[in-house]
Amino acid sequence: MRASQGRNRPLTVHHLNQLLLVCSIVLLVAVAAVRISSRSGLPSLLVYLGIGVLMGQDGIGGIHFDNAELTQVIGYAALVVILAEGGLGTKWKEIRPALPAASVLALAGVAVSVGVTAVAAHYLIGLEWRQALIIGAVVSSTDAAAVFSVLRKIPLPARVTGTLEAESGFNDAPVVILVVAFSTAGPVHHWYVLLGEIALELVIGAAIGLAVGWLGVWGLRHVALPASGLYPIAVMAIAVAAYAVGALAHGSGFLAVYLASMVLGNARLPHWPATRGFADGLGWIAQIGMFVLLGLLVTPHELGDDIVPALVIGLVLTMVARPLSVVLCLVPFRVPWQEQALMSWAGLRGAVPIILATIPMVQGVEASRRIFNIVFVLVVVYTLIQGPTLPWLARRLHLGDDQEAADLGIESAPLERLRGHLLSVAIPEGSRMHGVEVHELRLPSGAAVTLVVRDGRSFVPLPTTVLRRGDELLVVATDPVRDAAERRLRAVGRGGKLAGWLGVNGAQE
Repeated sequence: MRASQGRNRPLTVHHLNQLLLVCSIVLLVAVAAVRISSRSGLPSLLVYLGIGVLMGQDGIGGIHFDNAELTQVIGYAALVVILAEGGLGTKWKEIRPALPAASVLALAGVAVSVGVTAVAAHYLIGLEWRQALIIGAVVSSTDAAAVFSVLRKIPLPARVTGTLEAESGFNDAPVVILVVAFSTAGPVHHWYVLLGEIALELVIGAAIGLAVGWLGVWGLRHVALPASGLYPIAVMAIAVAAYAVGALAHGSGFLAVYLASMVLGNARLPHWPATRGFADGLGWIAQIGMFVLLGLLVTPHELGDDIVPALVIGLVLTMVARPLSVVLCLVPFRVPWQEQALMSWAGLRGAVPIILATIPMVQGVEASRRIFNIVFVLVVVYTLIQGPTLPWLARRLHLGDDQEAADLGIESAPLERLRGHLLSVAIPEGSRMHGVEVHELRLPSGAAVTLVVRDGRSFVPLPTTVLRRGDELLVVATDPVRDAAERRLRAVGRGGKLAGWLGVNGAQE
């Protein structure tokens, strides 16, 4: 960012106050914009990008910003936080059945998408092969945040959401490796060498991510922190450490942070709702800051010549490359055509492609500014087209699943000296625990419901007390039966009083 004056002035408290005021206003406007995006069905990334463009040199802010290297560094940091938040919210029981299909989509699907898009960029737009391959790799990464921000009101089948979520978490890693390889000076590696490097980095990243996640779970379960507010900080620190260790070990840091976060998110750690809220807030801040910065980096008056190439490449990507990769990769898994159609159209591109487009700019690749402009226009235009139409397409394909019971909100606080746990259970509207008597919970020996809070009034329940939606329960469990008690509570929440007999379990696989 260049100042209008030619000399450097020292930073004073007054300047800091001005900066804090501007940042606060931007955050408040961005938070208010979430309401606009939720009503319109548009992913919030477009609103944040718009704020950045308005603040830029062609907007009302007049800020001249062209530091691609700083944008890349901040973008990487934001992506680490976003992937950590996504991993913490990923339910293993939902993505486990979809894991093979998602893995194939994240690897073979990326290869198909890169190849088809690069051929189109070379022959239809006239880009050199290196530039065409870079664009093909950059736009091959899907964005879970963009997809689910417009699908959050549509209860899709678990296989669809699990596949899309796992794919978006996994495909960032190979795409980053490809973009860096294509942007590096010198000849591009032979394809088999590149495949070997990708495989090695993914294996290293996966091993480190799982190991760090497991060690983090073990530590948080065996060390009682002095304040509940330290648990969210510790969880995020472990997730970020997984990225750092993975990157330093020449593995995929992005895959490491996602897998470590997923292990942490499925481990039923103490004070989990508070941790999820903290991670969700950090994720929003990371998205807002990253998109605003990317909006500042773009120069709107330079986009005119790149609009048509972006539309052509985006059309090939959306109508040919993505559907072809989905169909070819999902053939062995016998996925119904309706789900394939939705997953083909749900390949939204969000922040990741725009950030990856800064890599060739930092590396000094020829025509890198044009690559960035094409990617920027492509993401904005096709998000505007695909975003609002995704819920409509899901309904037309009859993929809504309204029968799934709402899961319980359970928060655990360790009672270190008493060798026990205090579980706080919130019964949501859609829970099948409504109408169940306390004795019908059939909690394991060593666990008991000690208090019920209903309509602002608390009371000690009898065995015949009927639980209702909106109730909050306090369950005390000894250390050996803590996990079994939570599994049983979740089972009743999903399957009612006959959960065990009907084969509905409460494990958070």
